[in-house]
Amino acid sequence: MRVGLVQQACGLDKRANIQKSLEGIAECARKGAELVVLQELHCSIYFCQAEDPAMFDLAESIPGRDAEIFSRAARQHKVVLVSSLFEKRAPGLYHNTAVVFEKDGAIAGRYRKMHIPDDPAYYEKFYFTPGDLGFEPIGTSLGRLGVLVCWDQWFPEAARLMALAGADILIYPTAIGWESTDPAEEKARQYEAWFAVQRGHAIANGLPVVAVNRVGHEPDWTGVTGGILFWGQSFVVGPQGEVLYCAPADREAVAVVEIDLSRTEAVRRMWPFLRDRRIDFYQELTRRYRD
Repeated sequence: MRVGLVQQACGLDKRANIQKSLEGIAECARKGAELVVLQELHCSIYFCQAEDPAMFDLAESIPGRDAEIFSRAARQHKVVLVSSLFEKRAPGLYHNTAVVFEKDGAIAGRYRKMHIPDDPAYYEKFYFTPGDLGFEPIGTSLGRLGVLVCWDQWFPEAARLMALAGADILIYPTAIGWESTDPAEEKARQYEAWFAVQRGHAIANGLPVVAVNRVGHEPDWTGVTGGILFWGQSFVVGPQGEVLYCAPADREAVAVVEIDLSRTEAVRRMWPFLRDRRIDFYQELTRRYRD
């Protein structure tokens, strides 16, 4: 499978952001991509830096105008496309939703972000209702895509459940970076943890992982903080955690990476984690904590 990644910087002009995504899709297609993955909330700034009711105006229904734009792009370039949209489901009910389009532009499926953070500069609980579609891979002409979104990437349960449901690949549209007051040592720890945990999901499940992150500085329009510097470094790793590609940290990038999906079978024969799981002793995982 030839997978295209579009790592982009976003600004206040929604139309310009969408155009940049469309140009990235086209470039991936020219380079031979069959699957193209966009970053989290690629149509807009990362508006979750502050709680601002006006930002809900960025949301669209699915199907809707934004979805139709990317449906046409998938159909035009004959690619399977993973987008990340701000979904207005009903008045006062919004989701952070990944929409997967088939090569003919049809919606193959959607995934609503399940784990919603609420941290300084990442006030997502103000905007997003937790997903209700579960951890179900989306079937496409290229295989079963285990699509998750950003904060989901820290939870091994999410990756495992996608693997157990037959995902061929794990995909994480992402928006993560450094808040301006973090010291250099803390920034290094955060990035290394982010990269390591996702490589761990690849290894533990014997699946390739694709993570596509934003890049560039986005100011906090309220002036409360110095904004977020998104660290880019979108990457692809194979089923043993081997690094197949890593984008730069300081600029936009469009890349196409070849993934050998047949390696999952070979790796799982050597490292049969699914065989050796002690499911008869995992009941405690359904508890918040063992007091």
